[in-house]
Amino acid sequence: QVFTFNAVEIQVQPSVKVKNGDPMSIVCHADISKSTDFQLKHNFTIFKDRKLVFMTVSDKEDARYEVSAARSSDTGYYECIVEVGRKMKTSDSLHVWVKGMTKPILTAEKKEVLEGEVVKLRCDLPEEAPPLYFVFQKIKMNSTPQQKHVLESHRNFSEMEFAVEEGDNILQFDCFGKRYVKLEFESSEHSNKTLVTVREPFIKPTLTARPSNNITEGDRIQFECSTVVARMHDIEIILQKNKTILNSVREEKTLKYSTVAALEDSGEYLCKVEQGRASKTTKLNVHVSELFPKPILVASMTKLDENKELTLSCSITGFRKANFSILRKNSNGDIWLKNSRNVTMRVNVNDTGSYVCKAEVKGIVKESKPVRINVYAPVSKPTLSVASGLPEVVLGKPLRLICRSATGTPPITFTFYKGNEVNKTVINDTYATFLDENIRQNGKRGYKCDARNNHSSGVKTSNILNITVIVPIRMASLNSTPYGEVEDGSETAFDCSVNEGSWPILFRIFRKTDREVLLFEKREHANRVRWRKAAMSRQDTGSYYCIASNQANVEVKSHPITINVILASWQKGVIAAFVLIPIAGAVILTLWWFLWKKKKAKGPSMEMSGSALTTNSTSEKLARQHNDGDYYSGSGYIEDSENHMKTDESKGPDLESAEVEYTEVEVSTLDPHRAPVQKGTETVYSEIRKANN
Repeated sequence: QVFTFNAVEIQVQPSVKVKNGDPMSIVCHADISKSTDFQLKHNFTIFKDRKLVFMTVSDKEDARYEVSAARSSDTGYYECIVEVGRKMKTSDSLHVWVKGMTKPILTAEKKEVLEGEVVKLRCDLPEEAPPLYFVFQKIKMNSTPQQKHVLESHRNFSEMEFAVEEGDNILQFDCFGKRYVKLEFESSEHSNKTLVTVREPFIKPTLTARPSNNITEGDRIQFECSTVVARMHDIEIILQKNKTILNSVREEKTLKYSTVAALEDSGEYLCKVEQGRASKTTKLNVHVSELFPKPILVASMTKLDENKELTLSCSITGFRKANFSILRKNSNGDIWLKNSRNVTMRVNVNDTGSYVCKAEVKGIVKESKPVRINVYAPVSKPTLSVASGLPEVVLGKPLRLICRSATGTPPITFTFYKGNEVNKTVINDTYATFLDENIRQNGKRGYKCDARNNHSSGVKTSNILNITVIVPIRMASLNSTPYGEVEDGSETAFDCSVNEGSWPILFRIFRKTDREVLLFEKREHANRVRWRKAAMSRQDTGSYYCIASNQANVEVKSHPITINVILASWQKGVIAAFVLIPIAGAVILTLWWFLWKKKKAKGPSMEMSGSALTTNSTSEKLARQHNDGDYYSGSGYIEDSENHMKTDESKGPDLESAEVEYTEVEVSTLDPHRAPVQKGTETVYSEIRKANN
């Protein structure tokens, strides 16, 4: 019994789009090929959105999942799995859309409420599955419905509250639902309308003004606000003007407020009655006519010198019967000067300030606009100084000047001059600063400043300030005489110079070996300095350099020079004398001893003529070299060719067979650049020929 799955198919009847409430069938079909005609048990499982909704076992190759009345909750993706024996196959996924939603059910907690209370509503979609959107509507006559939206992700109902506001009488509420299917919203029809009746907890308040809402300044006005309430508990009445609370009462039906009317009391008044969330208001406009205009304060002068007379006069246009007073404004309280229309006084600097006058009629007090009075003390002669202290500036650096007046009423106008040219004008209290960034070596160096204020004495000028321009050091160099190599014990002159720089200049000369050593330091009113070192020694060998600086506080270092102290000529001669003479003597003695030894060994018949000639020749050469002040250095032969020739001629062919012997002599050599003697091994060859006899 062999079989195999060809396919598993899933279908919806009548179609993939089903109207809400209509019957619907999900059909699963298994297409199987068999080797022979035999029965198979088919296990059918149908899933919706991966959740099991139907399962059956059948001999047939078809299974049917019946839905008598489709709802929107049946919308989703369906698939079928068929299992036969140990084989299993799954169908493709199929989307089914049940169009339309059931009508929601709306219920209200109360059918009758008071103003300020809330209406609690519940909207149900019992046959729908979340997530669902709920929309609640509050409907009033002749107005747009007020909507509130709620998303319910885990339940098919929602609850909402609406506040009952002032003016609400008969209210209607309804709701409807929405769901999201295939990237679009699908809405249900609206629920039943629920009617809610609203009762007033109190009536709209009444606001009155006595004697009238049109009165004159100085008259007393009384406001009264009242209402009728169903219950007194938690009732409150508030009187406001421009959001400012004037008076309030609690758990009373009437509020009263009285005041003397002033011009600024004109405007809109509001009476508000509140109880819980309920609130009702009434407005009243009040107009207050002006009794008299504001007074005007006039000053004889607004800017004057100290010790001058000042007269202040107060008046009211078209009105003379008033009580006047003149005051000076102060942050800690106004300072009373006089109860009069006019006041005259001799002023000083402390009288600077703002002055006002007040006028009183029938208890109404009005104040004039303030008048500013400025009293000036003359400025003192200004002083001009450099911010850094000293009257000098480094070339290329900015110069900051300060002009200051010790006394004088601000504001003070300061003017800076460079030469006779105005460079800057500054208005400040007691001092001003000026920055000159155009400093030149040969530019104008005389500065001054002016100071003046509104005092009639005029301008005061400072003394002229002359500025010294310091030129920084440029290009330092060091030379020596002699230069390079210096004999031991000789005098050496060191010259340190600069190309440019203001005097005095501090020159310092250093020697650097393994450390830096200050050798010479001097301050000169010149561009160069010379230092003489009387007697140089071997310890003075090294690198030398100089550093130059002036008041610009910039040190300039020269390139280093190298001084090498060598032996003097007479020192070389002494060393040669003490070294070469013993060497020559040692050579002669060595040769004599060697010849004597040979003669003793060979017998008295040894011919010494050749040796004597050779020895004499060698001694003469060494002596001559010593007398000339030179000496032989290195390996070589010392021979006397003339003696060779004479010996060869006298002896003839017998000398050709004569034996030649050599000896080695140690010679000390002298390094011309250093005092210590170096020892080496030199080889001097002398020929000693034997005679036939």
